[in-house]
Amino acid sequence: MASTHTVHNQAAPREGLNEYLVNRPLAEGVTTFGAGWATAELTATGELVGTAGFQHDAELANTVEPRLLTFDRWGNRLDEVEYHPAYHSIIGSAVAAGAHTAAWADPRPGAHVARAAQFMLFAQIEPGHACPVSMTHAVVPALQQFATAELRDSWLPRLLAREYDPVLRAGKRSALFGMAMTEKQGGSDVRANTTIAVPLGDGEYLLRGHKWFCSAPMSDGFLVLAQAPGGLSCFLLPRILPDGRRNPFAIQRLKDKLGNRANASSEIELDATHAWLVGEEGRGVRTIIEMVNQTRLDCLLGSTAGMRQSTAEAIWHAQHRSAFGALLVHQPAMTQVLADLAVETEAATLASLRIAAAYDETAPATDEPFRRLATAVLKYWVCKRGPGHAYEALECLGGNGYTEAFPLARRYREQPVMAVWEGSGNVIALDTLRALAREPESLDAYVDEVRVASGADRRLDAFVDHTVALARRCAADPASAHAQSSARALTEALAVALQCSLLLRHAPSAVADAFLATRTEGARGFLYGAGQITGAAEIVERHAGF
Repeated sequence: MASTHTVHNQAAPREGLNEYLVNRPLAEGVTTFGAGWATAELTATGELVGTAGFQHDAELANTVEPRLLTFDRWGNRLDEVEYHPAYHSIIGSAVAAGAHTAAWADPRPGAHVARAAQFMLFAQIEPGHACPVSMTHAVVPALQQFATAELRDSWLPRLLAREYDPVLRAGKRSALFGMAMTEKQGGSDVRANTTIAVPLGDGEYLLRGHKWFCSAPMSDGFLVLAQAPGGLSCFLLPRILPDGRRNPFAIQRLKDKLGNRANASSEIELDATHAWLVGEEGRGVRTIIEMVNQTRLDCLLGSTAGMRQSTAEAIWHAQHRSAFGALLVHQPAMTQVLADLAVETEAATLASLRIAAAYDETAPATDEPFRRLATAVLKYWVCKRGPGHAYEALECLGGNGYTEAFPLARRYREQPVMAVWEGSGNVIALDTLRALAREPESLDAYVDEVRVASGADRRLDAFVDHTVALARRCAADPASAHAQSSARALTEALAVALQCSLLLRHAPSAVADAFLATRTEGARGFLYGAGQITGAAEIVERHAGF
């Protein structure tokens, strides 16, 4: 009987690796886009997140889920969420590494690239904590640009701090932020919001209403939208008031989500809840869009991090599992699938880092219109690609991949949230269409960036010509049925064109050729591994990292 318990031909856990050093496209991209100075910090994070202990914390944070504590034992309202200590350990490490606001705290060249890489390394292993980390990063430019001096002085030092304190209390030296925009009757149509804001004077208001999605309700503050006398407006809502009292903030329930289980999302009721105006009355969307743009970038980063985890786990399994007399990684059908997954990941990584670089204070002026369009376009495309990519990687592990004992089942459930959050597919595609018509300079800057690689490959040149012609036709009459029905095709083409250009400039020729052959020409099938990739084994070895 003892012989039946001997385990063989199973891959060992993928742990004890430095997740930064073995991720060659990420490490090379960090240097390419001006953040080579962050190598030591990123190497330290790569070492941390690759440990067995960190990965076990990630599992615990998702299996021992957040618990809503509505009342204390005596019947007093608590409205708190209890997390497993593993969650606090993970988010504390991310904050300490500056994955939240390091780019704002130290705005040197490459700061946003370094912060993006930090964010991706943590999100690769545990994505749920990345929600409040992202929103804390994203709120800073909104407050810098629109908040009063008093609000800025009160909040910005705490947001930039690298301490993590999970307790809701007065006198904290650090803070995390959340956001509450959508309501049950409106969803993405936030102008249909019914939450009311009554002015008290000196920028203070009382809010009354219901928010359908409030992410990370244990955050210290939130940006929310409500109807003020002057129209839909943006407000800063603290959990703890300046005098130390708790602000009325009734958590009605936690959402039972498909994935993102480590992170609590909630419905909340506001009733005589104090909040302070950020920006002008009636300009709420314009104010909060600064935060939305940043979180859209982080959706792109999070999806890319998920692609990296999926690719790395699939390659690891194939390198250690034999079938029909050979390791899976050496069998041509599997090699093609793994290479295709890797190419998708590398294209997403380069696009993520290039767009992050465009947010640096030292970026050229042309990067501002470029990033306005590129953030939406790549958020749409990479986040849409994420779920199918995760599924294909999961299947590479066979039955193991379908079990909760391995991380890819969790990743498969996680990837759709980035496509839904901050604008689902049609919202983003139509935003892209409107941007082309309203800000034609953004298309010019985008095309200029893509055409840096002009002449490097005839396939890219032909694809760009086709894409630009489609963009011009749609921008000429964005309200037409033709333009709106073409919005997705246009957004996809714009995204692929940028990825092709970046790969031709910055990736090995085998990777660039594989992407162009399978994404711009007719050789591609509908599923990963259907196209013929030359140099597949070389690409897989590159993404194994050792």
